Amino acid sequence: MRKHRLLLTALSAVLLGACGSNNSSGGGTSDPDRVPVQVFPTTDGALIGDTMPFWDDGVMNVFYLADQRDGKTGYHPWGLLRTKDFCTYEDMGIVIPYGEKDTDQDIALGTGCVMKDQNGLYHAFYTGHNDYYDPKEAVMHATSSDMLSWTKIPEDTFIANDKYSREDFRDPYVFYVPEEQQYWMLVVTRSEGTGVIARYTSKDLSKWTDEGIFFTDDMGFGTNMECPTLLKYGDKWYLSFSDQWPDRVVHYRISDSISGPFVKPEKDTMDGNGFYAGRMETDGTNLYIVGWNGTKYDHDDANDYDWAGNMVIHQLRQHPDGTLTPILNENIAETMTHELSEKPVVMTDTVKKLKDGFELAGKQYEIVQFESFEDSGRIEADISGFEGDDMFGLAFAPDLDNVGTLNYVFNIAENRIEFYNTDELIDGYPQSYMDYDFSGKDSVHMTVLADSGVTCLYLDDEIALSARMYRSNGTNWQFFGINAGVTFDNIAVYN
Repeated sequence: MRKHRLLLTALSAVLLGACGSNNSSGGGTSDPDRVPVQVFPTTDGALIGDTMPFWDDGVMNVFYLADQRDGKTGYHPWGLLRTKDFCTYEDMGIVIPYGEKDTDQDIALGTGCVMKDQNGLYHAFYTGHNDYYDPKEAVMHATSSDMLSWTKIPEDTFIANDKYSREDFRDPYVFYVPEEQQYWMLVVTRSEGTGVIARYTSKDLSKWTDEGIFFTDDMGFGTNMECPTLLKYGDKWYLSFSDQWPDRVVHYRISDSISGPFVKPEKDTMDGNGFYAGRMETDGTNLYIVGWNGTKYDHDDANDYDWAGNMVIHQLRQHPDGTLTPILNENIAETMTHELSEKPVVMTDTVKKLKDGFELAGKQYEIVQFESFEDSGRIEADISGFEGDDMFGLAFAPDLDNVGTLNYVFNIAENRIEFYNTDELIDGYPQSYMDYDFSGKDSVHMTVLADSGVTCLYLDDEIALSARMYRSNGTNWQFFGINAGVTFDNIAVYN
């Protein structure tokens, strides 16, 4: 049963006047000279696929697989976005094209990495993929002096040996190990029926020696561990990867040594299945993880995720025990400070207005609805008063009955934050979720970012939950509760 059918009679009886439509573009007047923050960037020419961040000389260079969806035989050339502040991006276009002929190993490009050698020359290592070629995948090499014009070096191409799969041999990640005076390369592959990450070494970035399996799937699914990263931050080494199945989320492991052993933390994921192929990078001070949020099939909110979409970047906080959690990017918080009106346009009469918030009475379905923001937006709120079986949250795109159709749900009974791309919260199933232990907590702080049809919820600097919500821009949004006497306080809205 749809939740608004269950509660519609009570809701209709307690609604105050609906002052404004669901498609309002109000919520405050924007400065016409203000440049909107690009929270979740994409490009006009392509959607963002697997990302390859590389920090160099004060700039975060994010190479990515460009999903052009143009029907051509070749696909996924490398594009490049650059940013200095994570709020505005410069689109450098396609920088590494795919092969010209159907028989080329790299008629499709796969994920890889960019690094700079000891002489200042840039190197790209990437996957050459050809579905009709044997081997299907190979590791390939190109060089550049400016990261914009690249020279491919076909003679450096190498394939899997007999220990590894020729069908799955991809996503090279290369870095220099000064203690050994050589380079390491991690490669995603398979061995004896399970996913592994192999390690190769080189003195010259041209010829590579197989050093065996570096890490084996420790989750019990035999999954391919795509898009790995291995880097040191503080006094810990971090290995990250994305499971190709069954969950398609980003994981990480911790070690005191570059060689391991790598330990799985109690909470080894930072986001749900709306964030994939995340790779870590540091600017020397802060640590980030860069991935993408997929579009939906047929670009319909109600459908499943497709491949590639908008870039998503989380800043990471390192805790004393070495664990990492995603937090709101400090640059976005400092830049997105144009405060918007928080005057509700629709509110149930059981809701009590506070100085800087609203208190729900816990009577069936209650809402406090606000106008949409014009471009990107940031919503802040403290939430308190929740109990063991409460359901409440934040929703976008309310229907004619003022029931949100795109919902972030705080499911206290299940200790989860859930995303529903439907209003069927009672009988439906979340499209994404993150476990979160509410026990012992009197309140939590929520930040929600919305931009370009993508949203991300940060909770208490502990978890993030990204989601595709096409209608999160241009439609009203609301706090809601279902038999939940919770308080939304210290509410602030910015763009």
